[in-house]
Amino acid sequence: MNTSTDRIERQIHIKAPRTKVWRALADAESFGDWFGVALKGKRFVAGEPVEGPITYPGYEHITWRVVMDRIEPERLLSFRWHPYAIDPDVDYSHEPTTLVVFELEETHDGTLLRLTESGFDRIPPERRAEAFRMNSGGWDQQMVNIENHVASH
Repeated sequence: MNTSTDRIERQIHIKAPRTKVWRALADAESFGDWFGVALKGKRFVAGEPVEGPITYPGYEHITWRVVMDRIEPERLLSFRWHPYAIDPDVDYSHEPTTLVVFELEETHDGTLLRLTESGFDRIPPERRAEAFRMNSGGWDQQMVNIENHVASH
């Protein structure tokens, strides 16, 4: 775990070809399956917003909202979002966003997936520590989720 307060970094080696891992990331419906958000009929397009209801138990009242940042086929996918924006009665739009970057690297026996979420130091102080803590734990689980998804599809 990175001890910085501004960024979360994770990586996982997935024993699958880069093309297969890329599909799990870049295909919106597949992404939603492992990430826990209903994205049926959605597409990821750089510069465009994407949203859908969260399907993770206990968070179904929340709409997942991101703006796709960069999409470089089979190499990089990134988006911006408001971290741990879980109160549907709060308007987070005035807050800075964090940047989530997934990078893929082919290895001799699979794919190395690197995840970085940065920009927490710009989040309002009253939300910063909790957003960092919750997303840090969330990314631990999401790395397991994508590995399981790729293995089973």
